Amino acid sequence: MRKILVTGSAGFIGYHLSQLLLDEGFAVIGYDAMTDYYDVRIKEKRHQMLLQNEHFNCTIGQLEDMEKLHALCMAEKPDVIVHLAAQAGVRYSIENPRAYIDTNIVGTFNVMECARELKVDHLLMASTSSAYGANTQMPYDERQKADSQLTLYAATKKANESMGHSYAHLWDLPTTMFRFFTVYGPWGRPDMALFKFTKGILDGTPIDIYNHGEMYRDFTYVTDLVRGIRLLIDAAPVRPESPEDIPEYDSLSAAAPFRVVNIGNSDKVKLLDFVEAIEAECGREAVRNYMDMQMGDVPATWADATLLKELTGYQPQTDIREGVKRFVAWYRDYYQV
Repeated sequence: MRKILVTGSAGFIGYHLSQLLLDEGFAVIGYDAMTDYYDVRIKEKRHQMLLQNEHFNCTIGQLEDMEKLHALCMAEKPDVIVHLAAQAGVRYSIENPRAYIDTNIVGTFNVMECARELKVDHLLMASTSSAYGANTQMPYDERQKADSQLTLYAATKKANESMGHSYAHLWDLPTTMFRFFTVYGPWGRPDMALFKFTKGILDGTPIDIYNHGEMYRDFTYVTDLVRGIRLLIDAAPVRPESPEDIPEYDSLSAAAPFRVVNIGNSDKVKLLDFVEAIEAECGREAVRNYMDMQMGDVPATWADATLLKELTGYQPQTDIREGVKRFVAWYRDYYQV
């Protein structure tokens, strides 16, 4: 039975990925800090569900605690590491930047050091569509230059990509960075738009709609996302013999077994259409509070997911209306509303 270490296993994406891996017969070692960035009870509930499977075990600890992380890695000796744990949130990075340096930079360095020592088959690490920053050419393509990040959160993720490339080059460590695009679905984070919009609509309280609704996002349903990650586990990059061996569509480095892969729905949806889909499922209209663009935000994101399809044969495809329907049903059940 192959072992996979999932950092951030009590998180939104980490929970769904761990569940999928367990369903497919992997042993999963979870590592999570259980920070109070949002309601810890929902994190605890996610872990409780995973612990129903005998092939899941978890350790509570900070990424910055190298002693604890290293001890776990040496005891369990995972074959693969999927590094999802991070201080998330674009806007929170403006209020509390140090948390992003401690967790996303120092913590990721610790994960990479463990992967290097273990010589894992594949290190996969989460990046973000925010790494594209001020880029305006869409859909976003992994081969585009991305050097204009607009928040410290995005900057730490882009730094992780550079750190990952250096380790892949120096230690021949197969490394894949995946850039997420606006992930949503059941068991989501309470600080994300879908959660806040659903709560506001059902409670009859105003919801904040930024840039007066002139926003577009590539909404990616969480089970589509984790399916993409699962398939990428088996698509470890190999250092090419020469640059001519790299396909035109591939972001594979000429100097390392390293690539960046978008995981998105390949479709931009207007924010107001997203709100209308939630209204339809909730059976009532939102009280809309139109506002100006937030600091550090961008008006649109849109993924070119060609590389994911070429590497795995898979393409996310859950329609926004179906995804919203599933989330609202989960929300009503979880909060009994």
